[in-house]
Amino acid sequence: MSDESYPRPDAQVHFGVFLQGVNHGTVWSDPASGSQIDFQTFQKVAQTAERGLFDAFFLGEGLRLREQLGRIHDLDVVGRPDAITQLAALGAVTSRIGLAATQNVTYNDPADLARRLASLDVLSGGRAAWNIVTTDNAWTGANFRRGGWLDHADRYRRAADFVTTAQAIWDGAPSSPTAPADPVHRLGPTLDVTVVPTVPRSPQQHPVLFQAGDSPAGRDFAAQYAEVIFSAHGSDLDDALAFAQDVRARTVAAGRPADDLKILPGTQFVLADTPAEAVEKGRWVKEQQVTPATALSLLGQIWGEDLSGYDPDGPLPTHDPVIETVGETRGAARHGADPRTIAAQWRERAETEHLTIRQLVIAQERQRGFVGTPASVAEQLIRFVRSGASDGFNITPWIVPGGLDDIVDQLVPELQERGAYRTEYTGSTLREHLGLRPPRTRRHQDSERSGVPD
Repeated sequence: MSDESYPRPDAQVHFGVFLQGVNHGTVWSDPASGSQIDFQTFQKVAQTAERGLFDAFFLGEGLRLREQLGRIHDLDVVGRPDAITQLAALGAVTSRIGLAATQNVTYNDPADLARRLASLDVLSGGRAAWNIVTTDNAWTGANFRRGGWLDHADRYRRAADFVTTAQAIWDGAPSSPTAPADPVHRLGPTLDVTVVPTVPRSPQQHPVLFQAGDSPAGRDFAAQYAEVIFSAHGSDLDDALAFAQDVRARTVAAGRPADDLKILPGTQFVLADTPAEAVEKGRWVKEQQVTPATALSLLGQIWGEDLSGYDPDGPLPTHDPVIETVGETRGAARHGADPRTIAAQWRERAETEHLTIRQLVIAQERQRGFVGTPASVAEQLIRFVRSGASDGFNITPWIVPGGLDDIVDQLVPELQERGAYRTEYTGSTLREHLGLRPPRTRRHQDSERSGVPD
């Protein structure tokens, strides 16, 4: 397909980097793997991404060590610093790249969080973003006085209340450091807040709003409030197109232009000089990602019990899963499917192909992202973006802190040669990098004053 035949023949590829924290996509055991808590790790990744003209450096966040079946998860990181604190420090050693903090609406307070995000936005010159997340587990709630958790629908009701309150606080910000602001009062189904804003607006007016929604409620929430949606639909083109069409239709139904919501799916790149080397490297990375402990942990999510006493190089359990007990550490391993059905399918495959527990888990793990030469991967990314399947990609490096080096040094130049990637930053704010309009609430206020629809 020629560039002229694409629906968006001039669209540019946008990159962000996602430092996820706890996950089995990062190879922790390699000698080149750095600390997950040292500032030098975050600085190296952020500065490499800025050298590669990325839009944003995106941090995951965890409010408590993760648990599985009531026990601390052995693969979690102790001592991970607060995301906003990390990003404030990174703002001092970078000058252009956006700084995106994952922050939870279930257990934070809107007046406090709005102030901290606005502070990051002002101090960085308009580079802050907020990845809006909710939490559904009781073990995180146990760190907070109110404890417990919220049902899925209630989480999104609180999220809507929280976000509109934060937007009202930002809209009510003082016009200058010496101008007093009026109190902002918000009364909603889950919140009753009165606050006097104290932080002035940054050059981009509001922090950019990210959200990772995939359920129908999550997609609707993104269509209503988010400016960037971070999705899991970043490997298969048809799947990505279907997702993009759906969220853009929801965005229009929410009264916004279809392109008001940018789509940056999460992905991974494995690059090598030849196709054969790339395939072999991709196989090796996949094997390193699924350690023996990880294999037993993932299998335990299906069986609903602690399988740490099993030999990862031995056979699967012969008994059926414990359906009554579900303890998930990362995402929904069962995805609503009957665990007995999954177990039967996995045992059949293991017996047919003579696979151990770890070999089976590796075989069941789908290849995420893109594997190939820099030139071939560049062509695939251009196809995604110019066909409308996404606006770019949020990259999780398979190793840190050096996992962006070949992307910046080899893949970015290939995209630039094809006219599909910026050759310099043309703005100073994250909103400018992403090509976003002013915040929707500000546009609405301006349209009310002018009489021109936003």
